Amino acid sequence: MNKPQNFRKVEKLMGNRFELCIVHENETIAEQLLNDAVTEIQRIEALLSTFKDDSQVNQINQQAGIRPVKVDAEVFDLIARSNRISQLTDGAFDISYGGIDKSLWNFDTTMTCLPTEEIARQSVHLINFNNIELNDTEKSVFLKNKGMRIGFGGIGKGYGADKARQLLVNKGVKSGFINASGDLTAWGRQLDGKSWSIGLSDPDGPENYLAHLNISDAAIATSGTYEKFVIINGMRYSHTINPKTGFPTSGIKSVSILTTNAELADAMATPVMVMGVKSGLELINQMNLMECIIIDDFNTIHTSDGLKIS
Repeated sequence: MNKPQNFRKVEKLMGNRFELCIVHENETIAEQLLNDAVTEIQRIEALLSTFKDDSQVNQINQQAGIRPVKVDAEVFDLIARSNRISQLTDGAFDISYGGIDKSLWNFDTTMTCLPTEEIARQSVHLINFNNIELNDTEKSVFLKNKGMRIGFGGIGKGYGADKARQLLVNKGVKSGFINASGDLTAWGRQLDGKSWSIGLSDPDGPENYLAHLNISDAAIATSGTYEKFVIINGMRYSHTINPKTGFPTSGIKSVSILTTNAELADAMATPVMVMGVKSGLELINQMNLMECIIIDDFNTIHTSDGLKIS
């Protein structure tokens, strides 16, 4: 019998770099398994894409303020879970962010000042998860206001990684990981029997690591200002917009959420950035099976009560 090896595959999926790795004894079977996982992520991408005119999400958006749209149970359930996270975070996470005026927030060299409070509030006036009406009997979704748009940029990658992991586990893969550009889910053990080791990136130099975490049968997601930001009057503003104020978040460079699945980790990282260090940690400390690492603008590392990092 062949010795177990690591088999990897890197693909651009859902607009991001996905790295898939599994431990297996047979190269031919491993390659097929990895291809199956990629196909599953592509299926999720087609389901949730806002770039494909015929996707169910685009159909929902096109009928905003007009009529409900029947969708697959899978899409309906993901929207329902998203809305529960919106309730939990008091709207700091909200999939109806799709209606925001992108022209105000280009985060490039031409952005030298912030808009006025009035213009900022106007830019997010259509964002309100309470206006996403779900009919469980019909499995239909209705956006109450014309111009509203939903999108899964804050939860979709994690969901795709979870679904691919589930497929691989169902096919008998006992160990591996899927890294969706920082949203990572891992299960089983490495070849040496140790847990998978995950590096916590330095926001000022993402190629460097501030600390390492050992995880197995868990997921971690990181949201950081180093991905896209501007500096105005000496203050760094990230591409993450507070849905209530219309202004970019400030004060935090990165948030990492460690929990049981990548979908939830992905969804919780952004609202903690919006909420800030104190409120964000207070929320995470009330959650079961969830931990948090925050690096603030002064490079101070804050962790939730149950986490120690090395």
